[in-house]
Amino acid sequence: MMLRDHHGSLSGMDAVVIGRSNIVGKPMAQLLLGDSCTVTIAHSRTKDLPAVVRRADIVVAAVGRPEMVPGEWIKPGATVIDVGINRIERGGKAVLVGDVHFDSCAAVAGAITPVPGGVGPMTIACLLANTVTACCRANGLAEPQGLTA
Repeated sequence: MMLRDHHGSLSGMDAVVIGRSNIVGKPMAQLLLGDSCTVTIAHSRTKDLPAVVRRADIVVAAVGRPEMVPGEWIKPGATVIDVGINRIERGGKAVLVGDVHFDSCAAVAGAITPVPGGVGPMTIACLLANTVTACCRANGLAEPQGLTA
């Protein structure tokens, strides 16, 4: 939903999903294919991962490694969706970071989701919207317009 809202049509865009999990990576790849993107599923063992990521218009990072993706890997103007959430220690303090190095990627990307505060709140909002839609359908009520895709 965030990608469609930002870009409109995703048709023909080159997307790289870093991560092959059954929970995030594979479903995200299928959603992008459904929107007519050209999709590559990459992972931590992909040969020349930086080159694979560098050609993408859309990068979805869901690999589970803190700040694995640096800004040098990002194509200028690309959209970066960081699904990762990792707790690390920085300066003697526990902090949450994503799978991309936010500052270096934000300097190159056209748009980027922060961690925390990006994909997580969007996920909760979508779950709530789906719950309301399911309740309406189960009880024969009119569905609110524009709530779900």
